[in-house]
Amino acid sequence: MDFGSRLKELRKQSGLTQQQLADRIGVTKSVISFYELRERSPSPDVLAKLSYIFHVSTDYLLGIERVRTIDVSGLDDEDIQAVQLIVQRLGAKNK
Repeated sequence: MDFGSRLKELRKQSGLTQQQLADRIGVTKSVISFYELRERSPSPDVLAKLSYIFHVSTDYLLGIERVRTIDVSGLDDEDIQAVQLIVQRLGAKNK
């Protein structure tokens, strides 16, 4: 999956409009549209902001890494184990 498709997918999953995402990272709505249509590539600064907003690595955004990470900061060890168990079971179910 290319950057534009991945960005659009993450944006929609987060329930954000192009304008809302643009406001969060300090660009115009048309810039977000250009990214999603693969007419422009983001600067390293914008890429870092997108990574932070969506809680994914820059490699994931760029399609280099296919594994998506989950931010579990703020959870205690017991909660982290529960999340890991759910992820493992869903992964086995979807194979």
